[in-house]
Formats: sequence, structure tokens, C-alpha cells
Amino acid sequence: MKYTRNDLKAFKNRGIKKEDIDKQMQNFKEGFDFVELAAPATLDDGIKAFDEIERSFLIELYEQASAKADVVKMVPASGSASRMFKDLYQFMDSYSGSTEDFLKFVQEKDHNSMYNFFVNLKDFPFYTRLKNAMWEKGKDLEKALEKREYKEVLEFILDKKGLNYGDMPKGLVDFHVYRDFVRTAFDEHFVEAALYAGNGKITKLHFTVSANYLNLVKRRMLKVMPIFEKMFRVKFKVTYSIQEPSTDTVSVYKNGDIVRDENNAILFRPGGHGALIHNLNNIKADLIFIKNIDNVAPDRNKQERVMYKKLLAGALLETQSKVFELLEQLGKRNITDRELDEIERFTEHLGYRKPKNLKFKVRKERVKFLKNILDRPIRVCGMVKNEGEPGGGPFWVKEKDGSERLMIIESAQVNTKDKHQKKIFAKATHFNPVDILCGTRDHKGKFFNLMKYVDEKQGFITAKSYKGKDIYVQELPGLWNGAMSKWITLFVEEPLSTFTPVKTVFDLRRTEHANVFFNNNA
Repeated sequence: MKYTRNDLKAFKNRGIKKEDIDKQMQNFKEGFDFVELAAPATLDDGIKAFDEIERSFLIELYEQASAKADVVKMVPASGSASRMFKDLYQFMDSYSGSTEDFLKFVQEKDHNSMYNFFVNLKDFPFYTRLKNAMWEKGKDLEKALEKREYKEVLEFILDKKGLNYGDMPKGLVDFHVYRDFVRTAFDEHFVEAALYAGNGKITKLHFTVSANYLNLVKRRMLKVMPIFEKMFRVKFKVTYSIQEPSTDTVSVYKNGDIVRDENNAILFRPGGHGALIHNLNNIKADLIFIKNIDNVAPDRNKQERVMYKKLLAGALLETQSKVFELLEQLGKRNITDRELDEIERFTEHLGYRKPKNLKFKVRKERVKFLKNILDRPIRVCGMVKNEGEPGGGPFWVKEKDGSERLMIIESAQVNTKDKHQKKIFAKATHFNPVDILCGTRDHKGKFFNLMKYVDEKQGFITAKSYKGKDIYVQELPGLWNGAMSKWITLFVEEPLSTFTPVKTVFDLRRTEHANVFFNNNA
């Protein structure tokens, strides 16, 4: 494909090679291959459940190790809050204030209705700030509601004249009300990290944020860090990174033409959360917790999730220790066939099943094969029972060589037109709440290059809209999907109570988030 001089300059400014764009264009033409599901991962067949004794052992294992280990909590937090307020925007666009619209408005009274939103506005954590913002502009919130000035109230929530939630990272939206402090999602991650992601003296966090929100986020951190450092008697070390421009992707129209803006410049889009594998690769630590920005809980619900974070870490440390031991064993010249048999059986506990007809001509080939299976980064992922929430699910996936691996798979990766594949996908019993613990050092203490373990063929192509026209956009292999598909993988069952995401504004009124005043200092 031919590019203009300005195109090539734009590539250079982003750190993108022309060949990378050529590859993206080829992906649009050929599409990405669907994965081949072998079976859903279920309890005792890919998902582990620990009893009380095992949980206690693994939690203690982590608590002892964390005193000396370098631990970091990574929070992907570059998402805008605008999607969280999608229904509010739609109401602003469609509600005219006419009698007909008002009658329709009062008749829809389900939990996620705009009627319930306004009736229960006092229950939302941002109510007081909204009321004050309107008062400063000479507006009375209660009177505005009495006069049915709903659109103006929403403008104060979403626009610059008020809270400006329409142009703010989700992490800075007020989530939970305490006695004299309203915490954002960012704040709750500080509190949670202090409870499990540190050595009791230092707690490290790493946030991936959008470049245009970085200063906003830093201002919030400077405000709340002293409060939480005093509360938990720890020192926070916070680092930030942005999604690298070199991971941006192009879009195309249905006819294959590249999408350009009004100035004829190529329209670039972020490559999805899969681009964050670069950010993860730059974090150097013994243990890295990963958790989404919106999956937080108030203090009354933190105890159980903290316990399971420690459990995941303990499971990783136990597995890592065994893997390192076996790699050292494989390095010995006099290793026996019996020892190799034992090592091979152990690999079945690492989310891997070898091809059924695989045979080796000489012992050296078998040793090399087992080293390749064991010498990889390790992840332990929490899995919760599927009760209708959206999210990728755990599956055994068949590779081209006949082997099977445990992977987290999204619906877009599955050929649902194939009845057999659709049936397997429908049988998933659990899904991934993005509760992941990573071990990225090898048995010699060196850090893995995580880019070597990305399956480039697990990207996504989805339909979007740009200026009223249908376009196709491309996302990189997801961070916990194709970007980690070649890792050693363990799935561990967690209770659903550890998964409390806020995807829409209405979720803030769910029982697990509803406003309750607490008797603490923040």
C-alpha cells in the first residue's frame, strides 16, 4: 500500500514502522484465525479450588515471602468514564421535556432506568459534589429536579461546568462515601494495595493512564497519599506509564480504504488493553498483581478479596518454586527416564497437555521439550462462577501441534457459527474477573522478555462507527488473552464476592457499593 509523506511522518512520530501498518492492513484482509476450543476449564479440570487447610498454608507462604519480595500492583486505568455514563448521554440526546417524553420517562422504573436514577440521586456518591457545583453557579439541585430540569442536572454531572465526568478517567469518579471522605476508584486501590501488596513498610503501585489525564491523576494522588500513608503506616511508591503510541492501530472502511480525518490524516486508535503487555514488560518485580480500575469494594467488603489475593500469590510462589527445582533437575547430565516421567506428569498441572502421539527419538529431545514447557513466565488467575456477567472465560484450547493449553478466551475469538465450538463456549462455568498474579523471573533470576510469549494471531477485528460511517478497528491480542496465552497458567476459583466492577453509573447503587458511612478517618 502507498502512503503519503505525511503518513510516513506520522508513523515516525509514533514510533511505528511502515511494515507494522502493512501487517495491520493484511490482518484486515485476511482476518484473525479463531481459536479451537477443546473443552471449558472447570473445577478439577483446569480450575483449582483449595480447602481451608490449603488456603491457610498458601496465604502464610505469601505473607512470609512478601517481607523480602519486591511486589508491585499494576492497575490498567487508562479508560475514560464516558462509557460509564452512556445512558445519561442517550437520555440527554433523546429527552425533549414534552408530555409524551415525560410519561415514557416515569413509566420505565427498572433499576437501570433514568427515572430511578433521578429519584435515587441522593444515593449516588457524587451527590454532594454535584449539589455544591450547582450551588456555585447559582443553581439549586432540588429545585431543578422539582422543575424537571433533568438535562441541565446531567450537564452538571457530565460537562465542564460541573463534575466533568464525561471527560475524566473512570478512576477519578467518586465511588464510595465514608464518614468524612468520598473515595474514588484510584483511592480504593491504594487502600487495597496497602493490605496485601507490600512488605508492611513500602507498597508499590503502577497505574497505566491516558497521557491527557496524567496530571489529573497525579494531583489526586498527591492529595490522598498522605492520608493513606498515615492510616496504614506505610510508604507508597507510585509509578505511571501510558499506552505506547507505537501500539496504536489504523482502521478501515468496508471497502478496505484506510480511515482518515477531515485533514486527510490517518486516524489512529489505541490498540486495546493488549498493548499494555509492553507496560507490564517494563515492570521489574518478583510478583506483579494486576487488577482492573473499576473492580473495587468499600472497606466492609475488602477482607475476603485481600485473602484471595494472598492465596493467588501463595499458589504462584509454590508453583514457581517447583518449576525452578525441575528446571535445575533438567540441567543435570545424569537425569533418568523415571525422573523425566515425573516432570512430564507435573507439566499437566501447569495448564498444558502435550500432543497425544508425541514421541522422542532421543532423551536430549525430551529434555529440551520439557525445558521449553517449564521455562516461561507464570500467571495465576482468579476465576469466579459465571452468573451472567460479561467477561472472558477459561478454556482448554487446542494448538496446531495437537497440544492443549489453558487460556482466557473472549467470544470474539470463537467461531460461534461452528455448532460444536459454540456448544463448548456455552458450557463455560466460570469467567475471568481480571484478578491476576504474575511471576516474570526465570529460574536464574533474570526477567523474561514477555513479548516472546504473545500470540500475535489472537487479535480482534470489531465493527465501530466514525462520523456516521461503519468502520472496522483492530485490537492487539488482549493482555490476559493472546498476550499471555503462552504463559504457564493456573486458574484458581474465587467467590463471586471478589468481583464487584462498576461498568455503568447504576452499578454504584448495587448492594456491594451502596453508600454506607464508616467509622474511620477516610
